[in-house]
Amino acid sequence: MGASTMYRTHTCGELRTSHTGNTVTLAGWVQTVRKFGSITFVDLRDRYGITQLLFGEELNKVLDENPLGREFVLQATGTVNERSSKNANIPTGDIEILVSEFKVLNKSAVPPFTIQDDTDGGDDIRMKYRFLDLRRNAVKKNLELRYAVNRSARNYLHENNFMDIETPFLIKSTPEGARDFVVPSRMNPGQFYALPQSPQTFKQLLMVSGYDRYYQIVKCFRDEDLRADRQPEFTQIDCEMCFVEQEDILNMFEGLIKRIFKDVKGIDYTEKVERTTWEEAMWQYGNDKPDIRFGMKLCNLKFPLHTFPNKSESLQNSPLGDGGAFAVFNDAETVVAIAVPGCSEYTRKQTDELTEWVKRPQIGMKGLVFIKCLPGSPETGNAVTYKSSADKFFTEDKLKAIADAAGAKAGDLVLILAGAEERTRKAISELRLEMGKRLGLRKEDEFKLLWVLDFPLFEFALEDQDGGGAGRWVARHHPFTSPKPAHIETMINNSPKVEDLNKYLEHPYAGIKANAYDMALNGNEIGGGSIRIYQRELQEKMFAALGMNAEEQQHKFGFLLGAFEYGAPPHGGIAFGFDRLCSILGGSESIRDFIAFPKNNSGRDVMLDAPSEIAEKQFNELQIKLDLK
Repeated sequence: MGASTMYRTHTCGELRTSHTGNTVTLAGWVQTVRKFGSITFVDLRDRYGITQLLFGEELNKVLDENPLGREFVLQATGTVNERSSKNANIPTGDIEILVSEFKVLNKSAVPPFTIQDDTDGGDDIRMKYRFLDLRRNAVKKNLELRYAVNRSARNYLHENNFMDIETPFLIKSTPEGARDFVVPSRMNPGQFYALPQSPQTFKQLLMVSGYDRYYQIVKCFRDEDLRADRQPEFTQIDCEMCFVEQEDILNMFEGLIKRIFKDVKGIDYTEKVERTTWEEAMWQYGNDKPDIRFGMKLCNLKFPLHTFPNKSESLQNSPLGDGGAFAVFNDAETVVAIAVPGCSEYTRKQTDELTEWVKRPQIGMKGLVFIKCLPGSPETGNAVTYKSSADKFFTEDKLKAIADAAGAKAGDLVLILAGAEERTRKAISELRLEMGKRLGLRKEDEFKLLWVLDFPLFEFALEDQDGGGAGRWVARHHPFTSPKPAHIETMINNSPKVEDLNKYLEHPYAGIKANAYDMALNGNEIGGGSIRIYQRELQEKMFAALGMNAEEQQHKFGFLLGAFEYGAPPHGGIAFGFDRLCSILGGSESIRDFIAFPKNNSGRDVMLDAPSEIAEKQFNELQIKLDLK
């Protein structure tokens, strides 16, 4: 690309041997200075690349008196020469600029860390000086990928008649599953705006308004504890369509992600995206965003998990039988296994290490049982033999039955966890992912998409989850999600009241499925959405199920309920986690690497030193009194 201005005729990344003999002017930052006797080499860097400058004997004397430092802003004019010693590691490595004149546009203090890919700066110091960290090529590549994803998404949505419509950031606080950030209003003392957790109600109102295909790449805000894939402010690709059913949504946005793969990674994802139900995902993988790049599916060896009211016939005859004298299995609520391929030769040290791994606080198990399916040998008549850490409690025939149930073959290692249902399911899911990682089955350059469908509409809160109290129904997605068409009557014709909290799974609401869908990529949820409720009666029923009386419904959502009385069309949509999608495509576990100015794990911007205190005058103007206890 051309860059002709008063400061530069070209960028530091575009000159080649075809420019040899041309007089050019470059401008950028000094990356390195290397002095060799009477000449000096300077690597000049800008956003587009690096070009080597050669300062001859005369200019070298000037540099002796006024030396250049790292990160000085420099303008240099000279002739393009072919290098005698070429650098194959950079695109401009075949040429250099024989400098005839130069000008220091601005000096730089010594940077607190090296502006290189293999920088010596730690996380904290780089976040404090993020404006310097952004100069590093590794960070620049991440932001370039982010821009490429943004551009690809916008092009696809534009081509499919979606309209980019902005929605407000100062809105009313409404429950959407997380804590709101609130903003006081000076002109309305004692009242507060909230920053949107998503544009959910606005995009539904736009459907009522007749804008049948809407999208935004939009900032959202949630006051939550942070982790690698979470920030207090994040970005969504937010979309909505009207006069559509679930299949229309799936096909449209499957096409969007495939387009992004093609444009950004050069991957032609031609296969149909696999689909599974939420129940199948939980049974087979232990979580609702499974990584399907590898197998190693779960086997429940004891009883169906209580999460699923419909018992599977395949589990009526457990391979454990009565469990014999093994109290670990007998007393456990659930017993779950995976067959790890090719690991029967694990040593005692390796199995002990796995046992310690599952005992870690973040996994929370008391121990691990294993069965080695040892390949046959002449001594055994080529029959597979079975050795276990629970040998004294089970015959070899029983060990074989357990291994067979888990789908193990000769050479495999069966890993078994037992305990409380929810914790054990989560632990075996994490163990499966860990073994997949150790065996190299979770390849960064392999991408596998999955639609997860038919989620439960409700969860039952046996304990107080969010200050709303215990013993009540909560929305698994959000309160605007429609039940599957076949389950609408069940919801309308039944009261949400649960008489016996221990029997909530017998309540009709426990079996209601949501007309909702999530997209998973390599074990990460990258998008989720639903067909929405668009009739006032059903929306009021949904709010009532979540414990809102008529007065509260009107106060919080009167604007939406009122809109549904003016010809609201059937509609549905989806939102993709833009930051997370970028991080997966870029091979990183943290979305922070793909955000220009992220917060740290405490939600602080250490560069701006925010959040910070405000002046007493501002409190007075807002008529707010601060009372810290």
